[in-house]
Amino acid sequence: MSEQNAMEGADVDAAPGEDLSEHSVSAGVRNYLIGLALAAGLTIGSFWVAHSSGLIYAPGVPMALAALAIGQMGVHLVFFLHITTGPDNINNVLALAFGVLIVGIVIAGSLWIMVHLNANMMAPGMMDMRMQP
Repeated sequence: MSEQNAMEGADVDAAPGEDLSEHSVSAGVRNYLIGLALAAGLTIGSFWVAHSSGLIYAPGVPMALAALAIGQMGVHLVFFLHITTGPDNINNVLALAFGVLIVGIVIAGSLWIMVHLNANMMAPGMMDMRMQP
């Protein structure tokens, strides 16, 4: 009898770490709609912060936008990519961390190259002055 129960459970297609006890379509749709509402709210909040004149202290606007962007990344990771703190999600978290590391290295390297090119490039008029004796 236990083999028959094991075979019935094998038909369910689930990701590692996914809770099979709440395997209904309505629960999945509800979670996606909650994520959509939160993401839309954070997006609208970002536009409101960017266009509000006088409501938010002007030097604080970039920090408010950064906080809303981090919040939106969290919503996307939890509700759409299903990144949780479960033991089965360690590989997903490591892959995400590696991706963030690579993007950070590419951005930092690009900025480093651009800063040094800007510092070491000659202005167009400088070339003519060096050629004359």
